[in-house]
Order: sequence, then C-alpha cells, then structure tokens
Amino acid sequence: MMKDMMGSFPVDTKAMEDAFKTTATMSEKLSAVALEAAEKSTELSASWTKETLSKIAELSSAKEEPADYAKAMTDFAASQAEAAAEHMATFAEIAKKVQMDTVELMMAAGKDFSEDMTAAAKKATDEMTAATKKVTEAAK
Repeated sequence: MMKDMMGSFPVDTKAMEDAFKTTATMSEKLSAVALEAAEKSTELSASWTKETLSKIAELSSAKEEPADYAKAMTDFAASQAEAAAEHMATFAEIAKKVQMDTVELMMAAGKDFSEDMTAAAKKATDEMTAATKKVTEAAK
C-alpha cells in the first residue's frame, strides 16, 4: 500500500527545469553587469595610468633653473590631485551603476521566483490532492 501511495505522487521535472533556466538567465545577466563594470574600470585605470605617465615625462625633463623643478613638482602634484578626484568620481559612478543594475535584477528575479514557486506549489497541491484521493479510494 505504501509503495502504491508513493508511486501515485507525481514528480514534476518541468518545475525544476524552469527554476534552473531562471537561475541560469539571472546568472548570465549578473555576469554581464560584472563584466561591463570590469571593462569600464580597466579602461579608466589604463587612461589614468597613461595620463600619469605623460605627466611624469614632463616632470622628468631637464629644466633651465632650479626653481623650475619645484614648479614642475607642484604642477604635477596639483594635476594628480585633480585627476584623482575626477577618476574616483568616475569609479563611483561605475559602482553606482553596478549597484542599481544588480538591485533591479534581484527585484525582477524575486518576482519571477515568486511567480514560479506559486505556480509550482499550486500544481503540486492539486496533484497531491488527486493522488491522495486515488490512494484513499484504492484502500476502500
């Protein structure tokens, strides 16, 4: 009787397949967000490095007067401080975009998972009820 009862309970693999597809899609979207941020950050870092190296070239050139070395160093420090502020602001914008995109994806995924789980639970309940009725009728 127990074997018949357990055999009567349906196993819905479609719900598992749907959950896997939803998870895979979300992972793909999150990966795209991360890769885009990494690409932008790398481009920004490379640009910043290139600017710094060109300014170091100016700094290291021979000067006519000793006071010119002090001025060159002051100019370099000022330009580096300005560049740092600009680049850090850009890094912050990249991070903010990643955060916004991630929150948006998580909210959409939560909605999708909720709908999938509700549908799967309803279907499972209906099938369990039908299977229990079958077993009860068979036992009579």
